[in-house]
Amino acid sequence: MHPLFWVLAAWFLWRGEGLLFFTVTAAALLHECGHAFYAARIGCRLRRLLLTPCGAVVRGDIAGISLKDEVLLALAGPAVNAACACLFAGLWWFFPAAYAYTDAAFYASAGLCLANLLPAWPLDGGRVLYCAAARLRGEPFARRLALAVTLALAAAALALFAALAAGGAWNVSLLLFSLFLVCGCFGGQDCRYERLRLDPAPRLARGMEVRRVALSQACSVKKALSFLERGRWLELDLFTPQGEYVCTLTQSDFLEILQRADIYRPLSEYIG
Repeated sequence: MHPLFWVLAAWFLWRGEGLLFFTVTAAALLHECGHAFYAARIGCRLRRLLLTPCGAVVRGDIAGISLKDEVLLALAGPAVNAACACLFAGLWWFFPAAYAYTDAAFYASAGLCLANLLPAWPLDGGRVLYCAAARLRGEPFARRLALAVTLALAAAALALFAALAAGGAWNVSLLLFSLFLVCGCFGGQDCRYERLRLDPAPRLARGMEVRRVALSQACSVKKALSFLERGRWLELDLFTPQGEYVCTLTQSDFLEILQRADIYRPLSEYIG
């Protein structure tokens, strides 16, 4: 946890808004879980999660994934928040009395979803903007565009903070948001995830169910990843496109391949 996170928590508790603070924090954690769940589909995992005054940030490495997967990874977090907001809204339809207990969770989820779709780096919307620009004009142009848009939005947030402060309304959140954008846009590459590694030893000691899958060796490493399940030992029986048996990859073999493989290449390139 970032030291300023504790300062912000103390501020909310002093104002008697501890429940609101924990609700927003839970929504931020669910947001990052959305990223983590999709990252697991492309062979990466959450390495470190940091709680900051502006939300939660996860660390790791996603080098080598396609622009399409990077966009889907970015949108996974807002999608979880949007789903939570819809869930609470639907709950009110059937149980109107629940509004009094869930309104903060709804607004926190909806707010995080919309805020993260802003086209500012390092927000999720900024990552989508970067990927779209990189696809059309290349990464140097994408970096310049992301920097310009982010600084413009940071200046707008700072100007709004100053205007409200002049009227006697001190919105500290706008100031923190502006500083977050300025600091974030000069950060390094996205390194929120690392290549997936699983240690099955504790589960093997208790016994694990085996999942055996027949798969063409022409399938991509990414496709094979979709069969990997927590708590089940995976074995891949590989066949040629004509149906001839090639070999069997155990889960250990497959994870060793995953550490050096381009996940979009066929499995056949990584078996002897």
